[in-house]
Parts: sequence; C-alpha cells; structure tokens
Amino acid sequence: MSEFQFLARGIALAGCGIGAGAALIAGIGPGIGEGNAVAKALEAIGRQPECKGDVTSTMLLGCAIAETTGIYGFVTGLLLIFVAPGMFMNFLK
Repeated sequence: MSEFQFLARGIALAGCGIGAGAALIAGIGPGIGEGNAVAKALEAIGRQPECKGDVTSTMLLGCAIAETTGIYGFVTGLLLIFVAPGMFMNFLK
C-alpha cells in the first residue's frame, strides 16, 4: 500500500466519523421542537378545554412529522458509521 493510499484511507475514515457525528446531532432539534409543541398544546388546552381533541390530534401529527427529521439523521449516521467506510475502502483499492 502506497503512502497516498494510506493517507486517502485516513481522510475517508475521518470524514465518515465527522459526518456521522454531525448527522447524529440532528436528533437534538426534533426533541426541542416536540417539547415546545407539547408545551404550547397544553397551554391551549388549559385556556380552552373544549378544544382538547382538535389540539391533541394536530399536536400528535406535528410531532410525528418532526420526529422523521431525527430518524433521517439517525439512519444517515448509521450508514456513515457502518456502510460508507467499507465502500470507500473498496474504492481506494
């Protein structure tokens, strides 16, 4: 293995690690957003208890949509940790 291949492998693995870390940070946003949504929904129900059903169903739909962002980040992080390094190493051979 040449010095260039050794350096290229190190750069590829470092890029995968940094990218996976950045992708997994994406799980913070949905958690904060869902917490804010639930707080505002509880506030709305406290002010007008008769609209509990409408507020709850809308809040649950919004939380489900927001959660997909975290799931996409998690899947991307897993792919960068387990799949991408093998693909890069095969490409550099």
